[in-house]
Amino acid sequence: MLITATLSVSAGAPLITGFQAKKYTNHRNFTVLASEFPSFLPKEVENIKDSFARTLASRIERLPVHVSFSKNCIMSSCVKPKTSDNTDPLVLLHGFDSSCLEWRYMFPLLEEAGLETWAVDILGWGFSDLEKVRSFNVTSKREHLYQFWKSYIKRPMTLVGPSLGAAVAIDFVVNYPEAVDKLVFIDASVYGEGTGNLTKLPKAVAYTGVSSSSLVESPIPFSIVPINGSNSSPPLQSSSALISKIEGHKEF
Repeated sequence: MLITATLSVSAGAPLITGFQAKKYTNHRNFTVLASEFPSFLPKEVENIKDSFARTLASRIERLPVHVSFSKNCIMSSCVKPKTSDNTDPLVLLHGFDSSCLEWRYMFPLLEEAGLETWAVDILGWGFSDLEKVRSFNVTSKREHLYQFWKSYIKRPMTLVGPSLGAAVAIDFVVNYPEAVDKLVFIDASVYGEGTGNLTKLPKAVAYTGVSSSSLVESPIPFSIVPINGSNSSPPLQSSSALISKIEGHKEF
């Protein structure tokens, strides 16, 4: 963003600088450069044309998160809600190799609806400071998200996971059920061993592509799973068929 300021001083008019008044007889223009984006974002962000992306990018900030696998706290990128209330916070994850900017169109609508909305970058992607981080496996992703929740959100949340974010969400709630009130899956990508028609295929075929992404597309395009297992919706255990294991896959 370019801010141009014009300073006009008429002949003989005093301009106070320090403790002395000096006289200027000319007209001066000066330009001040200021960015609407946080300094830690890559400079290419200035080239973004999408107004929704620019708006959300301008709100990205880094919060310190302490984890056991790093001597230094991780400055973790996210978009915080403008206000907080006593309702369940809505926490948005993102898909594979993406960031919180994935929510550039939905985020303002959720805020307009009065929801306390967070968009959090999964460890290993997004705009966190990862220079001194050496571990990005499933366990590290899980602990990082938990410590973020424990430090800043602090109450049961509705956790939204699109694509690979659904796998992160499932793994998280299995280990920290007290942190999640509801799960929302959007076009979930998770690792399912021998589910559905895969059981009829040779293993070499069934696992094609797993080595590169460790994922198999799930059949659920959208679902809401309440953790309390109310009678009106399927309990969390019903989603266990979507994944049998996600531990040990480096790309996850």
